[in-house]
Amino acid sequence: MFGLGMPELLVILVIVIVIFGASRLPQLGEGLGKAIKGFKKGLSSDSPEEISKDAGKKENKEGNPKV
Repeated sequence: MFGLGMPELLVILVIVIVIFGASRLPQLGEGLGKAIKGFKKGLSSDSPEEISKDAGKKENKEGNPKV
């Protein structure tokens, strides 16, 4: 996996736990999962019509579409 062995992965895991804390790890995992899911969904939408429909749904507080 990208040339990373078990010792390197453990060091990365320890650094993440120190920075964010053990209680926030599930939230970080959930956010990462949603981001990956959204990225895959964006890649799978082949037609530009779907993209323009999604862009039209986003509106600001005045009800005008965002530009």
